[in-house]
Amino acid sequence: MSALIIGLVLVAAALLLWLLWQSAQRRRDDVDARARMEQLQRDLQTLAGHTQSFTQQFGVLGQTVAQRLESVTQALQKGVTDSAQIAAQAQSAMSGELKNSREMIGQVQKQLGEVQQAGREMALATQTLQNVLGGAKTRGLLGEITLERLLADALPSAHYQMQFRFSTGEAADAVIFLRDKLLPIDSKFPLDSYRRLGAEGDEARKAFAVAVKGHADAIAKKYIVPGENTLDIAMMFVPSESVYYELLMSEDSKGQALDAYCRDRNVIAVSPNTLYAHLQVILMGLRGMQIEENAKRLHASLAGLEKQLSTISEVYEKLGTHLKNAQQSYSEIDKRLERTQTTLGQMLEGTATETPALPAESSVKRGASS
Repeated sequence: MSALIIGLVLVAAALLLWLLWQSAQRRRDDVDARARMEQLQRDLQTLAGHTQSFTQQFGVLGQTVAQRLESVTQALQKGVTDSAQIAAQAQSAMSGELKNSREMIGQVQKQLGEVQQAGREMALATQTLQNVLGGAKTRGLLGEITLERLLADALPSAHYQMQFRFSTGEAADAVIFLRDKLLPIDSKFPLDSYRRLGAEGDEARKAFAVAVKGHADAIAKKYIVPGENTLDIAMMFVPSESVYYELLMSEDSKGQALDAYCRDRNVIAVSPNTLYAHLQVILMGLRGMQIEENAKRLHASLAGLEKQLSTISEVYEKLGTHLKNAQQSYSEIDKRLERTQTTLGQMLEGTATETPALPAESSVKRGASS
């Protein structure tokens, strides 16, 4: 029984201690809770201040955004209006251009029709001309005529000759006289090989190269003859610019350009235009030679004039010597005449004490002649 009482007392004591601990713990929790509540109130006050500040900033930002949106809206509206006006103007201008273009297209189509008709007529005329000039001899004569016209337009007739024959029996189509030298020109270009280019393709191109090279070799052999006082070069006249261009653009089977091959043979290929340029240079050289000849003749004339002046100077010196001697004789006679007049005057006045001897007549004559 006593043990039970003791146990109950211990349980009551333990329960009391637990209650006291719980009461103390609750007091501590209340203090912490109040502290947390105070801190929470302070945080809420700070948050309220920040919220008010944010609200003010958001208000200002909203006003700024609204103003800028209004400005952008006005600018967009103005841009749309301007774009509409520009589009309307562009549409109007484009309509005008389209109208003009349709008119121009109509005119071009009309002109194309006329050109096509003219082309057909020209093709017919060309075919007729080819039939007329179908022979190699006729085309050669055409090249010679063209060459002669160019030479006649550029050079004096005394400085060139057509169909010049060498002592070897070969005849150049033309030569240009450069003082004591001759510049041969050939006009018999192989046009037949060029005519076949369009129809026969690569084989015709190879044949064209072979024909040009053979023609250059023949010119070098026949017309570059030092014993005939020719220059070390000759000219190969190509009577058409299109043929000349084809020559410049063509190569032989070894890849060597045809114009380079001709130059290696001292043969210069020329077209009507390039020949005219060469002739202008030659004409300038001829004028330089003429100036040189005139200078030589002038120098010879000046040498003769110098000799004549030397002769005149000698005669003038002799004349000066004679005039000087005559002056001396005149002075001597004048002095003697003056003395004679003085003596004669004294004699007439009867005051002369001694009659001076008069000079002999022969001595006076000798003085005058000297």
